[in-house]
Amino acid sequence: MIKDIAVHLDGSSADEERLLHAEAIATATRAHLTGLFTNALPDFAMVTPIDGGAAAAGLVVQLQEDAQRQGDLTLQRLAERFSRLAVPNEIRRLEGTPGQLPELAVAEARWADLFIAGRPLDGDRAGRWSDLFSSVLFESGRSVLVVPPGHRPGDGIRRILVCWRDTREAARAVAEAAPLIEKAARTVVLLVDPEPPARDGQGEPGADIARHLGRFGTSVELRAVTSEGRIVGDVILDQARRVSADLIVMGGYGHSRLREWIAGGATRDMLGTSEFPILMAH
Repeated sequence: MIKDIAVHLDGSSADEERLLHAEAIATATRAHLTGLFTNALPDFAMVTPIDGGAAAAGLVVQLQEDAQRQGDLTLQRLAERFSRLAVPNEIRRLEGTPGQLPELAVAEARWADLFIAGRPLDGDRAGRWSDLFSSVLFESGRSVLVVPPGHRPGDGIRRILVCWRDTREAARAVAEAAPLIEKAARTVVLLVDPEPPARDGQGEPGADIARHLGRFGTSVELRAVTSEGRIVGDVILDQARRVSADLIVMGGYGHSRLREWIAGGATRDMLGTSEFPILMAH
């Protein structure tokens, strides 16, 4: 069940895209929606000269006051927008330096069922909130729904593409997406370059998870494809286009932190190029 949704807001124009997705899911699941407004304050270590002095201290105070005043204006605008939402809601203000905000967001994400954020990469380049995204994904214990730039929600999440691998991360992503899969009309379980069964008589790769998802009432199709030398992320996106997916579900693969960019090729490619929303868990 999804009863609490947290959506990251930063005062940018992308807030509206994330908020529309959050409102749509909250409406479908009858969930409470919390906006988490991250107001970045200046980092004293970055703006204070080595020799310090009264002038430097005054500059730091001025920069902090300016950031707080701008935060007040943004929060006022967000509050007016939230007053028009059709779901129960609230706004929380998270204030700190860029280095502090990721951990503040993690603490808030832990009590929510779903955290909604913007796409953290633009191609190979890390975005402003990439550290916040990776911290929530790896440390909160919750799933993250990634909204790509310029994407507006449709009339519901009806077609879901599940990227399946025999890993803990993929299993967690499916479990986190279960309330949405239950409401979907069609779910395609995609295996890219599936390995042959490890045990005699194990059966077709992916068959067990496909049967499991079928018990949710959704129509399930098991689809195995070969990459044939293509980038796995491109193969996934091609399949998402073929099924007109409203959502991609996948695990955040890898053995270390996403901020070090070793979370797995498919994960990184998808986070940098996907035009589809992605529900990801680790």
